[in-house]
Amino acid sequence: MIFRIADNITTPLGETTAENYQALKAGRSELKHYEGKWGIPQSFTASLFTDEQTQKHAVEGLTRFESLAYSSARKALDQADIDVSGSQTLFILSTTKANVELLTGDAEADAKLTPADAAKKIAERLGITTEPIVVCNACISGVAAIVLALRLLDAGVYSQAVVCGADVQCKFTISGFQSLMAVSETECRPFDLERLGLNLGEAAGTLVLSASPKSADDWCIQRGAIRNDAFHISSPSKNGEGAKLALDAVLCGDAADDLALINAHGTATMFNDQMESIAIQRAGLSAVPVNGLKGYFGHTLGAAGLLETILSMAAIDDHTIIGTRGFEDYGVSGKIQLSSQHIRTDKTRFIKMISGFGGCNGTVIADRQRISTQVSQAPSLQISHKVRLTPNLLEIDGEQKPLKESGSQLLTALYKTHVGNYPKFYKMDGLSKLGFIASELLLMQEGGERFVACEDRAVILFNHSSSIDADRKYLESIADAENYFPSPSIFVYTLPNIVTGEIAMRNGWHGETSFYIMPQRNDALAWKTIEASLADPSTQSVVGGWLDYQDDQHFEAELYIAKNS
Repeated sequence: MIFRIADNITTPLGETTAENYQALKAGRSELKHYEGKWGIPQSFTASLFTDEQTQKHAVEGLTRFESLAYSSARKALDQADIDVSGSQTLFILSTTKANVELLTGDAEADAKLTPADAAKKIAERLGITTEPIVVCNACISGVAAIVLALRLLDAGVYSQAVVCGADVQCKFTISGFQSLMAVSETECRPFDLERLGLNLGEAAGTLVLSASPKSADDWCIQRGAIRNDAFHISSPSKNGEGAKLALDAVLCGDAADDLALINAHGTATMFNDQMESIAIQRAGLSAVPVNGLKGYFGHTLGAAGLLETILSMAAIDDHTIIGTRGFEDYGVSGKIQLSSQHIRTDKTRFIKMISGFGGCNGTVIADRQRISTQVSQAPSLQISHKVRLTPNLLEIDGEQKPLKESGSQLLTALYKTHVGNYPKFYKMDGLSKLGFIASELLLMQEGGERFVACEDRAVILFNHSSSIDADRKYLESIADAENYFPSPSIFVYTLPNIVTGEIAMRNGWHGETSFYIMPQRNDALAWKTIEASLADPSTQSVVGGWLDYQDDQHFEAELYIAKNS
């Protein structure tokens, strides 16, 4: 259990949590229709900062994205009145694409624009001296960042954490979602019969969290969970398997009648909303009120999980369940309780649920009350097998293997020699191919039966370069106005966590899948993160390690299987 001691939300609707909450309560939205913006041929509706607002956030030496994240985190810390300069404070940045709008395709320039480098600059400006961690787990990144903070604070690795989620929109992101036919040109309508797709939005949200409360009325995050559908990298499971498992995990057998609400992802896409309704029903939560906030802010990507958690806290403080803007008539088959109108509540407990590409699903449960929750102590881990793979090296459990190929051709050769029965390999980006091959070679060392569906194995990976190789390739598809053809097959791989979904889907694993980005390789911090994941009682082993792919001639995988000793 950890405690919220301060927060901030910065969106086009307001600069503080209070301003944003009052805007919601008044039914306001900054969703607007845009035509020709950023040279995008197709019109779209989104919630974007004005030029004046962007200038207000601007910080010398920081990019637009970095300035937004810093501004939100600074405002939250100004409320918290804590010293962040010591070894007990962690900065976690939740984002999907960070500075992607500044990519040029020049390798040297782009190397300075990784999410990890942005996190380091923001942390330094805030006065935080420990190494930051970036959570890049697609749309669940914000919730996953809260879960990471919960684990590391409960484990005593840190005593407080500044968790900031942020994303800005640009031609890269808008065109990518348009290529997937997921964007509505009109205002989104979550869970509605007439829903046509999502709207994107810009925002930042920050939670300052502590292992101990600062006052009697601090909100507490009780539990969190991450589970995978093991179904598809860009479409959710039709029966909501991963979301249902994540809901079960945070409820932990508790009765649902004390829940004020479930704040759903509610993107207004056809498959997401349907999946969430089925998952909620299957988890036995049909009687609990459900709402979605995308009709006010749009889908704010890496900020969404944090923004919506903070606003759910603010609403419950006001004894209110905010109505789902844009919803009129049920367009989902799962039995859930929705309303476009605000509803009064005197309950104080809620669940935030969210899902994303790569099959990932996340949940957290929060309450005003101090309900005692037992923290599972992470057992000691030991490595059973290890694989290291570079353009010119393959080493399995310390034994170097002879190679005939090198570079990206090596990955194809290893696939043909050792796997050969999974043709989807040829559609993957370089990062996913690397992770797939390394994990296959690793799992072969275990022997025994393969491809048995389970929830007790996690996939937790780290790198520095994010999805830079796929980012550059997608950028090429939209760079030329005369040859503009956004590629959906490339865009879906511009999230580094997709590789964890590929591994989970290949093996039928419904456990946790997480991807973290670091300013530099830090095996000690990675190991502490993996150890902390074992606090989830469902996780008994982890396929983890370093997985970085800059281009076809520069990559490295060092994966291992870590098990309870």
